[in-house]
Amino acid sequence: MNGEAEELQKMEVMKKAVLKKILAKEATERLGRIRLVKPEIANQLELYLVQLYQTGKIGTIITDEQLKMILEQISTKQKFRILK
Repeated sequence: MNGEAEELQKMEVMKKAVLKKILAKEATERLGRIRLVKPEIANQLELYLVQLYQTGKIGTIITDEQLKMILEQISTKQKFRILK
């Protein structure tokens, strides 16, 4: 059980490091606000971004506008408003 918790913690640290590396300041702030309101959406978005990074599909810093577009793409099944 302890090894499993340790593994989850390592993955969380790695995820935060990748997000810090690929998200612009405004995009990071938006992700934080999403996490407050819809933690499950934020987690899904984080995992998606890390996956894109690991497969080499992210070559530049993701801006707030790009984050909104990605969020719209992954949220087609779920309905919520994105405030500008």
